[in-house]
Amino acid sequence: MTALTTENGVSAAPDEPPDPGARHKLTAVTGLAALSLDAMASVAYGPEAIVLVLAAAGAHGLGFTLPVTLAIAALLAVLVASYRQVIAAFPDGGGSYAVAKAHLGRRTGLVAAGSLVLDYVLNVAVAVTAGVAALTSAFPGLYGDRLWICLGVLVLVTGVNLRGIVDSARAFIVPTAVFIGAILTMVAVGLFRDGPLSTEASTGHPSVLADNTTTVGALLLLKAFASGCSALTGVEAIANAVPSFRAPAARRARRAEVALGGLLGVMLIGLSVLISRFGLQPVEGVTVLAQLADASFGHNAAFYVVQFATMVLLALSANTSFGGLPVLLKLLARDDHVPHVFGLKADRQVHRHGVVWLALVSAALLVFSGGDTNTLVPLFAIGVFVGFTIAQTGMVLHWRAAGQWGKALLNGLGALLTGVSAIVVTVTKFHDGAWLIVIALPALVLAFEAVHRAYGKIDERLGVGRTPEPPHRARSFVVVPVSDLNRLTSEALTAAVSLGDEVRAVTVCHADPEDLARTEALERDWELWNPGVALVRLTSERRTLGRPITAYVRELSAARPDLRVTVLVPEAEPERRWQRILQNRRGAVVAHAVRRDTDAAVCRLRFRC
Repeated sequence: MTALTTENGVSAAPDEPPDPGARHKLTAVTGLAALSLDAMASVAYGPEAIVLVLAAAGAHGLGFTLPVTLAIAALLAVLVASYRQVIAAFPDGGGSYAVAKAHLGRRTGLVAAGSLVLDYVLNVAVAVTAGVAALTSAFPGLYGDRLWICLGVLVLVTGVNLRGIVDSARAFIVPTAVFIGAILTMVAVGLFRDGPLSTEASTGHPSVLADNTTTVGALLLLKAFASGCSALTGVEAIANAVPSFRAPAARRARRAEVALGGLLGVMLIGLSVLISRFGLQPVEGVTVLAQLADASFGHNAAFYVVQFATMVLLALSANTSFGGLPVLLKLLARDDHVPHVFGLKADRQVHRHGVVWLALVSAALLVFSGGDTNTLVPLFAIGVFVGFTIAQTGMVLHWRAAGQWGKALLNGLGALLTGVSAIVVTVTKFHDGAWLIVIALPALVLAFEAVHRAYGKIDERLGVGRTPEPPHRARSFVVVPVSDLNRLTSEALTAAVSLGDEVRAVTVCHADPEDLARTEALERDWELWNPGVALVRLTSERRTLGRPITAYVRELSAARPDLRVTVLVPEAEPERRWQRILQNRRGAVVAHAVRRDTDAAVCRLRFRC
């Protein structure tokens, strides 16, 4: 099928054939629910991050909340427009990784991929701890168990995603709709208030506002802008997971991206307007969002609906990573930068290995942090800004090649803004833990390169891309380890003589009298049985099983290099799973030793009891 090119220079596919796996893929609506939770939940901490920075300049500084938010909304519009074009130009997904790989080179692409991997993993940990923090704020008695609650939420989200991304979208569409509805209703109601209806939520809590008004300088505004840009995390997730959408995938993904940008922009600006309208001041122990809900609705049931919806969505916003990271790992696996197992799919179009790996690393982070959000937040959002900057820079080159200078200018402005934000966030949070990301990102890129080199050596050894020599028949020699004379031994020898031109049974004899007596009894019984296969005694001074057999195989291969040696390991397979604990695992020990120390083929014969 040939690709078509639109008048904008963007590749587009012709009518796509019916997708047999469509029922396991996303529509625009379910895609919004599955992949936008991170971005949507960021309205709970994005405006607060701006207010906390501006509070250092006193009440005068808080007056700049709306201008800073409008600047962030403008950047959001640039990012959404850019990622819509990324989706159209790179419908196989990958977002900034795909853009960088195509226009900035392989290594820059790996930097983008590494930044996205770190951001996705940290997003899971931050989202879960933030949601549980909201729960323990409402129920302080649970604070001591917050780590176990975090791990329980992680298991829940992982389990849902192992059933498929569509099932996760269906499970999370209701809390997403409730949260969006609650925030938009709160903004609409608040716009009709002349002042706050209630301040009960913040009563008795000390203010964090600076006592003395100071000058609001460019550095403070830049820092507030960079902190507020944490609300933009997750904007790239849809572009990374385009293959998860139903056909036409690119069109549905672009619609979901626009819907995400529109809803997020309206909520951010609306909350900022309410902050200015109510003259809100940040206080310790109460979130800005809680104060706004209190001011708009009063301290009633609607207030608790907003809090509960926020708590649930924060905890579930980890789902964005489960939707985006496995697809990114699939692309990295296709390019030989991570193990190929990450490219495999299960029956429900699930990249199961990516989901499980993400859950395990996130669980380790949760244990490391003790379920504390503040330990993880300084590490968060740096990676996504690096990815934003690389993607925007790559799209500048994309549009320049297509002669679209207006779009190139727009992406260039976005690259400048996100690049400055990345630098500011890294510098301001460096001593709070951001130094770890500065170390982890290059280390991850080096790991990608190491895997790529390893696959290159393997491909060279296997002659990938070259026509191999025609197959030829070699004489086959089969070695069968035995320890007793029983039906399993008979089945193993029957298989061996069917496979090989020559067959030898071998038994390992240790130096102690008991084992010598057992071996002599086996040799007498073997001679009486006379199966037509010689039994070779392998003497070993040590209590080991694998080494004598591998030594025998190496000697055989050295003496007769024309042979194709196979070691056939007979094993009894119990009828029930629990009965496997009754096995002595001798077969697994022998198989492992032969694979490790020889070039012989290993065949494990399972005899079902």
